[in-house]
Amino acid sequence: MKCSQSLVLLLAGLVIALGNCHVLAEKPLAWDIRLLAIDSNEGIDLADFNRDGQLDVVAGRNWYAAPDFTPRPVRSIEDWNGYVQSNGDYAYDVDGDGWMDVIAGSFIPTEVHWYRNPGARSLELGKLWEKKLLVDTAASSNEGQLLADLNGDGQPEWVVNSWKKNSPVLVWQFAQPALPAGAESARVTGQAGPAAPTLKKVVINEQGNGHGLGVGDLDGDGRVDLLCGAGWYQQPADKPFETEWTYHADWEFSASLPVLVRDLNGDGRNDVILGAGHNFGLFWWEQGLPADNGKLTWTKHTIDDRYSQPHALLLVDLDGDGQDELVTGKRYYAHNGKDPGGEMPPCMYYYEIELQNSKVTFRRHTIDEGRVGCGLQIRSADLNGDGRQDLAVAGKSGTYVMFNRGR
Repeated sequence: MKCSQSLVLLLAGLVIALGNCHVLAEKPLAWDIRLLAIDSNEGIDLADFNRDGQLDVVAGRNWYAAPDFTPRPVRSIEDWNGYVQSNGDYAYDVDGDGWMDVIAGSFIPTEVHWYRNPGARSLELGKLWEKKLLVDTAASSNEGQLLADLNGDGQPEWVVNSWKKNSPVLVWQFAQPALPAGAESARVTGQAGPAAPTLKKVVINEQGNGHGLGVGDLDGDGRVDLLCGAGWYQQPADKPFETEWTYHADWEFSASLPVLVRDLNGDGRNDVILGAGHNFGLFWWEQGLPADNGKLTWTKHTIDDRYSQPHALLLVDLDGDGQDELVTGKRYYAHNGKDPGGEMPPCMYYYEIELQNSKVTFRRHTIDEGRVGCGLQIRSADLNGDGRQDLAVAGKSGTYVMFNRGR
């Protein structure tokens, strides 16, 4: 009898233990949120700007040196109509001197500038970074940009999105000047870099465009395609920057920037994740079998429609299980509160993406509600060396670092 009772108790304890393990597995990630600044800047990036081996933050007017993330100046930026006249920060060693610089575009101005990292001593003294013209695009109404390698040569291109429909889709290709004698060895030693590259204009197509931008292989031919608010552009098989890309007007949607491309249901066809940048709704579009004429087919699924303006998206493995989570939130005051839901509080969420029996589900978890909102970019990296992916955003509710504390 005593043996039977002991066995029952042992089994009961095992059931409780397994149940607790399940509860722990379902427990959402905890976050330590740190406010770095409050202004209307909406661009942000991460890089080791002072070469101390730690990732720093750059966001608009300031950069923030790890590990304390104290603000230090980069540049002056004009305010415009409720915005900071900057719509994205991109860390890139433009002049090849071994120090990470910053490239930044603007909403209305046509000029793209880069800001030269002044080096160790000037960074310590808090000096402004020298402003240099990269290119005058002669194109205004810029919603945002991406730095993306479109042709697979290991060199990114500057891809610009216009919120205006029926305007040319433009890509700007970095063209490095020929190195003078001795410049390569100087670059290696960090003494001096070669002349900064120029940007060469590439017209992808004269049609389409519109609010939203993404890159990814939609048709499965192994080449990166370009997605905009009014459809997508199929990369040609040869000489992609000398040949017009085929335009497919498969949709018209005021989409997020970026739009994400990922095979979510494991059928071998890439699907699309996108937010309504200035309305309610976060969606994924399932790619089905192509039509008889080869046209791609899509089925729209709602992920979440409880908040508005999911303007920036990111896929990143937050919990270390080898599967990416979807991170997004409300772009706070995207149109100065005039969008549907524009006056609702800011929020940030991550979604676990689950696939079971070919069915895709998104399970939402809160990072923050009431303080942190998105701007135009979401960045991730291990910022404190604990092995977990942290997050950084800049928007009209402030510039924040969100430290991932695990479960």
